[in-house]
Amino acid sequence: PAPDLSATYPVYPPAPTIYPADLEGNPVFGLDIPIEDPSGSSLRGFHAALRRAERGEGQARVVVYGASHVASDTWTGMTRRLLQQRFGDAGHGFVLPAAPWRNYRHEGVIVESPRRGWEARRYYRGQAAPERFGLAGVAVETDAAAWGRVTTSRQNASRYELFYEAQPGGGTFDVIIDGRLVTRVPTNAPMPMGAYQLFTLADGTHTFEVRPHGDGRVRLYGVAVERETPGVVLDTLGINGARAASQLQWDEALFQEHLRRRTPDLVVLAYGTNESGDDEQPIANYEAQLRQVVERVQRTVPTASCLLVGPSDRPIVARDGSATPRPRTFEVIAVQRRVARAYGCGFFDLVAFGGGPLHMMQWSAATPAWGASDHIHFTRRAYDRLGQVIANALVQTY
Repeated sequence: PAPDLSATYPVYPPAPTIYPADLEGNPVFGLDIPIEDPSGSSLRGFHAALRRAERGEGQARVVVYGASHVASDTWTGMTRRLLQQRFGDAGHGFVLPAAPWRNYRHEGVIVESPRRGWEARRYYRGQAAPERFGLAGVAVETDAAAWGRVTTSRQNASRYELFYEAQPGGGTFDVIIDGRLVTRVPTNAPMPMGAYQLFTLADGTHTFEVRPHGDGRVRLYGVAVERETPGVVLDTLGINGARAASQLQWDEALFQEHLRRRTPDLVVLAYGTNESGDDEQPIANYEAQLRQVVERVQRTVPTASCLLVGPSDRPIVARDGSATPRPRTFEVIAVQRRVARAYGCGFFDLVAFGGGPLHMMQWSAATPAWGASDHIHFTRRAYDRLGQVIANALVQTY
């Protein structure tokens, strides 16, 4: 029997059986829902930054953390595009200068590197002690003569800030912009520390390349690709398989140094889908860890607005094709609502966006499909729709 969810999950109207058609005549899923704002002021700081951008007086900066729903920069890419159309294009944001995994991608930016030569450093469950992963929670490093290249394809840039590690025995790397050697950077230092190089160019499309010499370990945390103009910048920082508690295993001092350097006006934590399968973890432990993550973010950037994006629908599908709701999903949603209320954050209900529990069964069976066959991930059209809904929700009370 289906679990009784009435105590932990609000009752939403069922998804309509006939959807409005998009421009191609295909059905449109995904409800236009608002950001829940118990405090009434969860987006106040972000909206103030949007007003400055709209007046041509500054930038509004967004940092989005999450797991696989975020990692592809699909819905975040759509949100970035729509906010920039209205408030100004201040650049793409933060990317890794070499691909940390094979399918690493960002909207409007091409990241290239050889398959071998780079090692991705990130947190894996069970790791004993925090490591220096930096802003994105993942670093790329090499002791070989490797290369990494970031090309802006559909978006101009004029400002590149490279985040890297200075460390004992660190190697040397070259920075090559548009085919021209700009500088040679030594990274040897008496102790590990965050280091930075800033490059200012004419506004346009560029190729930014790093080439380690192979004379020592080179560790890179990312490059911020921006424009020196008012508008919106949105950093997409997703890691496949990540959980919110993963951030507690990132060296706090370096994380804080990096996040403060990005000066975000809004920090989004879009986790929960992976946690919905962690049945062995008491839900009270999950809540305690989530509170620690939010507290750390707010200690680091206390003036930034905060938004939690909840888990997506993840039905339990039997071999015969029948499905039941996953009870822990609704426990995670209830926790995120409590945490949002306690810390003055907004909350966006991803299950409600889809129309309620079990909608992924309908999404995956639709033609064209909106859900993947794993009944967890979305297709491109669904992620685009999510990006539109979240962009609208962010400015609904603006």
